[in-house]
Amino acid sequence: MLKKHAFIVGLVCVCLVAVTSCGYYFPHVYEGKHRVIYAASWKNRTNKLKLDMTIYQSLSRWFQKTQAVDLTKEQIGADYILSGEIMAIDLPTVSWDTNSDATGTKVKLFVRYSLKDRRTGAILWQENDKLYTADYTVAVANSAADDEALAKIIEDMSEIIYLGTLKQLRRQDQKTK
Repeated sequence: MLKKHAFIVGLVCVCLVAVTSCGYYFPHVYEGKHRVIYAASWKNRTNKLKLDMTIYQSLSRWFQKTQAVDLTKEQIGADYILSGEIMAIDLPTVSWDTNSDATGTKVKLFVRYSLKDRRTGAILWQENDKLYTADYTVAVANSAADDEALAKIIEDMSEIIYLGTLKQLRRQDQKTK
């Protein structure tokens, strides 16, 4: 019985060592050098008011997940600049089935954004003409459903920007080693 217990403990230890030494990391966590990112106000070229502020608030919530990165509205002292533009919004686009009945609608948000090194001016990451969409059924097609779909788009987009930014920061850390 004691040999079986020791074998299991040993096996667990070997597995833990294998997992921790294989280079795996959690993409949502950044533990590198402390960085400050200036989040410039996004240009809002749509008629949807306060959409830029909603995006900033969503990004801010995502960047609070790591203590090594601060998102700020002040350019002074920032290491990087995260800027973006809301180019267009399409509310809603209707989907049809084979009988020409409306089955659902789709909200589309067209944006562009970039991450730039403030010191060198180098663009580290840029997405031009990026399209984000969210679908919902016709049974709930109204302005509240549009807002819910847009909130989902903004949350998904903010996560992608957060993860992409952390990826670029890790690359910068590797270059300085």
